[in-house]
Amino acid sequence: MALSFNPQDLPIVGVDHHLPPVPPEQLLPSALRQRFNAPPVWAPEISVERRFNEREPTHASVLVPLVLRDTLTVLLTQRTDHLTDHPGQISFPGGRAEDDDEDATATALREAHEEIGLDAQHVDVLGSLPTYTTGTGFIVTPVIALVRPTFTVQADPFEVAEIFEVPLRFLMSPENHHRHAVEVGGVRREFLSMPWLGQDEQGRPRRYFIWGATAAMLRNLYRFLAA
Repeated sequence: MALSFNPQDLPIVGVDHHLPPVPPEQLLPSALRQRFNAPPVWAPEISVERRFNEREPTHASVLVPLVLRDTLTVLLTQRTDHLTDHPGQISFPGGRAEDDDEDATATALREAHEEIGLDAQHVDVLGSLPTYTTGTGFIVTPVIALVRPTFTVQADPFEVAEIFEVPLRFLMSPENHHRHAVEVGGVRREFLSMPWLGQDEQGRPRRYFIWGATAAMLRNLYRFLAA
């Protein structure tokens, strides 16, 4: 769905400097396994967006791949500009559930393989977060997984323009979580962004504007790990 505004042009109305980052020791693979094995009492901060359309709700899953580098990174994709849903946006690999998918995890693994060629043999699923419902009507289950760096990726050129990684520590620090607001159709909508200054596939400096549903699900992961 094409937006009537450019999110990158909107002013920042708040930054959560007052919230502490997730401590580095809690972002170690062993700590993440323990957290998913014995989850705390918590609630997602953001779970449902205001709807942009009246389409029948559709179940979907995304894989949140935490790559086992020296410090963990989150693998993300830039969607191609011609897609009907969320064109050009930064997202996790994922998509709609299919009838023969056994569960939400199966959907996430299948879609990750189809979109970026990530083979499930390199993936160790830790668990999932509560569903997140997008303004376009997708009821999304985020599936969190550790990914061994022996993997290779190959983007589906129809769906994925670029594949890149962002340090998990950066994304789990609320000082990097920016708040924005915009009025659409007479309704005030608020969203988060987490702009990352990284490098593109050719090593050139690049600003990756992580926002919307992707940023909201990362914020919920922060709440889960910080609880």
